[in-house]
Amino acid sequence: MSDSLNTPAPPPAAHGPGVAVRHTRAKGEPRFPDGPKADPAGSHFERRIRSFQPRRSRVTAGQADALQRLWPTWGLDIDGQRVIDFGALFGNDHPVVLEIGFGMGEATAQMAAGDPDTNILAVDVHTPGQGNLLALADRNGLSNVRVGNGDAIILLREMLRPDSLDGLRVYFPDPWPKKRHHKRRLIQPEFLTLAASRMRPGALLHCATDWEPYAEQMLEVLTAHPDFENTQADGGFAPRPEFRPLTRFEGQGLDKGHVVNDLLFRRVPHRTAEQGR
Repeated sequence: MSDSLNTPAPPPAAHGPGVAVRHTRAKGEPRFPDGPKADPAGSHFERRIRSFQPRRSRVTAGQADALQRLWPTWGLDIDGQRVIDFGALFGNDHPVVLEIGFGMGEATAQMAAGDPDTNILAVDVHTPGQGNLLALADRNGLSNVRVGNGDAIILLREMLRPDSLDGLRVYFPDPWPKKRHHKRRLIQPEFLTLAASRMRPGALLHCATDWEPYAEQMLEVLTAHPDFENTQADGGFAPRPEFRPLTRFEGQGLDKGHVVNDLLFRRVPHRTAEQGR
């Protein structure tokens, strides 16, 4: 008779930092109990056309560890239920830049390291990227990074005070290339009006894209918006500023002949009642 029922189970295999984790969860069990919520805003807000699609992909052991360990301190679920106190969130009164869509976070970490006196609130819905950025921030001692999980529109509209941002970065957003999907693009007049209401006068809006038709649309929409002015005297695209790192993805695109366009627009001073007449 076999004694397999009495044999202790072998210990679980150790996972290296690059090994993907597969965990079977019971129905309703959160993916990371102490990490980002799957849908932080839930059904509190109206359904609308979104500019992003959540991507489900494997989370490595290192990313999972960062999410579990660091999210309670450095993470922010965008639930739309409170107004954020940046002083409390970052522990200082340094200027705050919002970055919408940071991918795997390498560029965000480089910018945070290069400018430690500027706080970066980086928002995305990609769980592996969230974990990767948290791990990079932890490894490099970047206390000026916080990671937001959820819809940036809800963050801007419900959770940020007027004139609270010193900058807004939107790098390589989904171009939604098909014409019928153009309504999903983030850079639209309505978005710019909302963003402007949360940016102090003089704050910089910096966009970058490698999809030339989208770059042209961005330039057209930004140029027409009364709350922003182009920093370029010729009214065109800007050279890539030194503070925006050249990412691996971008380098691969450049090697293939892709053209990357940067747009640098400044929030204009608030108009007075007299000026508005």
